[in-house]
Amino acid sequence: MTVSSSFFHFSAMLALWLEDQKLDLRSIPRPQAEGEAVIRVRLAGICSTDLEMVKGYYPYRGVPGHEFVGEVVEAPDAAWIGQRVVGEINAVCGQCEACRRGYPTHCENRTVLGIVNRDGVFAEYTRLPLTNLHPVPPDLPDEKAVFTEPLAAALEILEQAHIHPTDRVLIVGAGRLGLLIAQVVAQTGCDVRVLARREQPRALLKRWGIAAIDEEAIPPRRWDVVIEATGSPEGFGIARRAVRPRGLLVMKSTYKGELPLNFSSLVVDEIQVLGSRCGPFEPALRLMESGRIDPTPLIMDQFPLEQALQAFDRAAQPGVLKVLLRPSA
Repeated sequence: MTVSSSFFHFSAMLALWLEDQKLDLRSIPRPQAEGEAVIRVRLAGICSTDLEMVKGYYPYRGVPGHEFVGEVVEAPDAAWIGQRVVGEINAVCGQCEACRRGYPTHCENRTVLGIVNRDGVFAEYTRLPLTNLHPVPPDLPDEKAVFTEPLAAALEILEQAHIHPTDRVLIVGAGRLGLLIAQVVAQTGCDVRVLARREQPRALLKRWGIAAIDEEAIPPRRWDVVIEATGSPEGFGIARRAVRPRGLLVMKSTYKGELPLNFSSLVVDEIQVLGSRCGPFEPALRLMESGRIDPTPLIMDQFPLEQALQAFDRAAQPGVLKVLLRPSA
């Protein structure tokens, strides 16, 4: 049965609102369950997609944000009440052709948390279907659990492509996602290098035993796998020049607008181009619980929800890695 109260349904909450590429804090109604779980947001992360949406990357009106850890306060199944959870961001219909073929992240009728027709997590409360939720292990702190979604996205590369221990792998970009990808790819035992220009990412890579590389030291047409994680035309150009003939170019960033591309060179060099986004949550939780991957060194600042505008300004500064919001409910 659904656990609820009329007070809960009709009370208000503080939320960050995005409309016409502008952010503001406002009071909006708390979400109603309507067959889904209502979740109190304990911690939420600002990612590059959130920053790009403010710039108009995707037309969206509502509460942004999709990286979170929270606590279920209302659910169709009372067993979930009080459970600390993370949540997959695509809410799917289960009936369309993509869903029936086993590709739910490409559901033709999907809503996407904080991105497409579904309010996100930069608020005191959010809601998701129970099928989207994953319990957080008791010993995993919120500061790690909040990284589950981006770490899962990094793991998706290994779901889609077989990276061999003998491969030479280049990661272009040492930002929020690039550093997680580096930790994931290093688990394969391959020879992985990361193009990192700033001192802090280079220090983190050294701490993790992963080699950083300067742009001028990247040999062209020599890398078996190149992962582009900047979302910039410049980063794509570096990645394209680095990949060897018959190599694999993984696109792990969202791009605003169009990207100039010489398709003839891709054909002549027989380059495989692989788009990659959402990924598996359970392995991400296991990797963090075991300590094999620790994302917390990426955290550079935390703000209460009341200071969300300052948090976005901080996250948009060059070289800043992860900024977290801590809603007070």
